[in-house]
Amino acid sequence: MNINKQKQVMRARRHRRVRAKVTGAASRPRLCVFRGLRTIYAQLIDDEKSVTLASVYSHELKDFKGTKVEEAMALGKLLAEKAKALKVTDVVFDRSGYLYHGRVKALADGAREGGLKF
Repeated sequence: MNINKQKQVMRARRHRRVRAKVTGAASRPRLCVFRGLRTIYAQLIDDEKSVTLASVYSHELKDFKGTKVEEAMALGKLLAEKAKALKVTDVVFDRSGYLYHGRVKALADGAREGGLKF
């Protein structure tokens, strides 16, 4: 098995392990993160109704100048603003099998700065 395939398999295992413990509700939705090579996505999900309450995507930050980590921080703040509009303050963080480091950590820190609690 090549190294990239092995990384995917290990991330999928971590993701299943995290999702077995983390669920979101309307009062406390799940903040789910997806990290691509160039972009990052984040969603607030109500798992009881299987509904996405709010989502953000790195291309929503038009003309953003800075590193990918700074972009993730700004995206976390944007998601927190959308959550405030929905009157959501508490969330459950789902890192989707990624290590809590770099862009994932920056997005979480930006969401905390924006007012989300987790």
